[in-house]
Amino acid sequence: MNERPTLIATHNGSFHADDVFGVGVLMGAFPRHELLRTREQAAIDAADFAVDVGGEWVPERGRFDHHQRGFDGARPAETVNGLEQPGVGYASAGLVWAVHGAAYARALAQARGFVLDDDAIASIVHSIDHSLVQYLDRVDTGQGEVAPGIFGLSSLIAQLNTNWLEECGLNVQAKAQLQDARFVEAVAITRKFLDQAIVKKIGQILAVDTVRQSPRLLNGRVLHLREGGMPWTRVVVDEMPAVRLVIYPDSDGSQFQVKTVPVEVGSFHSRMDLPAAWAGLRDAELAAVTGVADSVFCHLNLFIAGARSFEGAVRLAELALSGSEAF
Repeated sequence: MNERPTLIATHNGSFHADDVFGVGVLMGAFPRHELLRTREQAAIDAADFAVDVGGEWVPERGRFDHHQRGFDGARPAETVNGLEQPGVGYASAGLVWAVHGAAYARALAQARGFVLDDDAIASIVHSIDHSLVQYLDRVDTGQGEVAPGIFGLSSLIAQLNTNWLEECGLNVQAKAQLQDARFVEAVAITRKFLDQAIVKKIGQILAVDTVRQSPRLLNGRVLHLREGGMPWTRVVVDEMPAVRLVIYPDSDGSQFQVKTVPVEVGSFHSRMDLPAAWAGLRDAELAAVTGVADSVFCHLNLFIAGARSFEGAVRLAELALSGSEAF
């Protein structure tokens, strides 16, 4: 109990998403910690970790800076569409995540009551790096812009910095206190997004076997999930080429939804669309066209429809498939 807290140092003044993220990851991996925002080298040298400051990249000593002359740290090259692409260069966010992301993800999983093996943790770390961390690094190092204007996490975190109007009339100490308070706020917000991304990935991992074992209807073209909200897309896209539609209850249990399967994860193009005649119809109008009395709706873009009963949803799926060349 008398062991001193882990001291995490980063620079003071304005902050960016990479130092905010890196510090946040270390805070999660080392719950008993103190934060020091400074540019005084002696204080940085005395810290257990130095993020985005200090002029060193020495992971085994907790040094995670990328501004020093000669720094060339980058992720391994990857093959994309048959062509080898250089790996995304590191900023401090990626440097910290590469070393301590697994500890952060495992601590979060355990706190939420999930037991994951090493392969699952490694999958989470890799997924979060590809979907989030590398984009923070790209923006910080000028390798690319993720989104225009103030959109994108990097830009939104930057908005939390103090500005000239807020600093007017403040002395040096008061200004520093306000900047430090904003930094702590930025870390909390960033960790909220990070935690949700990790929990979502955990859900995808834990749902895999349930999705694989769920019953298939109508000659194997329809997958029936007994729980709504279950992440199914990647399993169906990667492993179930015959499945065209997925049926599942909605979140409040008031209806069953019929959802098309995308051609790939993240795509707006589906293996098949629902019938064009259903587009934008609701309730009695949709029922008149389909003959399904408890029809509820069909989205204008023909990727989802619903009925109040499971039997009604199955009938909608059957009608959709009967008019599809894929059936």
